[in-house]
Amino acid sequence: MTDPDLLAALAPVLRVLDELGVRHFVGGSIASSAHGVARASVDGDVVAELGPGHVEPLVAALRETYYVPEARVSDAVARKASFNLIHLDTMLKVDVFVSKDRPFDRRAFERSRPAVIEGTSGATLPVSSAEDVVLAKLEWYRRGGEVSERQWSDVLGVLQAGAGDLDLGHLRRGSAELEVDDLLERALDEAGTD
Repeated sequence: MTDPDLLAALAPVLRVLDELGVRHFVGGSIASSAHGVARASVDGDVVAELGPGHVEPLVAALRETYYVPEARVSDAVARKASFNLIHLDTMLKVDVFVSKDRPFDRRAFERSRPAVIEGTSGATLPVSSAEDVVLAKLEWYRRGGEVSERQWSDVLGVLQAGAGDLDLGHLRRGSAELEVDDLLERALDEAGTD
């Protein structure tokens, strides 16, 4: 379930990205929830195709209602990393992940779809596909030393919720590309969806 305050923190960022013509989608626990794994979230994750020319207008559009560290935004865009914004009214964080522009990332943009988010009075947001949620969470799980029970639980939940509807071919191709194919096979086995 998504807290109304989280939507209040996230919606203006998505609106500005739309206005700037920046492709984006929502990932993380909000996307997991959209695919059947209800979990309260304390922040919003957005993946965006930001370039250097977007930094100044993004910061200018958000600085009235967010803490926006311009130097960090600029650095993250240059390194294709992440930065966070703090919504001043709610003090909630929005993490923005700059697309690394890998083939996987480009396919994730093509596969994202509008989805109604539970607990938001029918708000529709661009959301990562179930398969790409799984792959991104597996990549984060590996990068984090394979210790995050929450990431692993989200992976299993999305696999179980989507059993029978998931594109296993896409999952296996993507997991090989991201070098998490061993984790995917383990997760499929644990989730009983293989």
